[in-house]
Amino acid sequence: MNIIGIGTDIIEVDRIDRMIQRHGDLFLNRVYTAKEIQYCSPRKAFAQHYAGRWAAKEAVLKTLGTGWARGIKWTDIEMLNRYGGKPEIILHDAAAAVAADLGIVEIQISISHCHQYAVGFATALGGTN
Repeated sequence: MNIIGIGTDIIEVDRIDRMIQRHGDLFLNRVYTAKEIQYCSPRKAFAQHYAGRWAAKEAVLKTLGTGWARGIKWTDIEMLNRYGGKPEIILHDAAAAVAADLGIVEIQISISHCHQYAVGFATALGGTN
């Protein structure tokens, strides 16, 4: 596989926590999918988990090279945890269309978070030469 793009992002956990406190479900439903909310909300350190997903989504956007252009919404990029906790990116709608146009067949993601910060690193992979 070839690397088509890479992206990284870092976010302060407190920033996401303040957005949740200030805007509640309006913020959560605008940025996160139902499955992401179902995963993050019950966690003791829920703001860290939400921040990790925020950073992952921003990192994925950087692999696409579009920012929020071309009709991409926050919920077009979904980060789920597979068996054993491995994070996986699933693209929907406009993000999936952009990725297909670029020849991206897989996006690998790594996230990490602590009390203050969350970081995401994404690598977009395409077919072989």
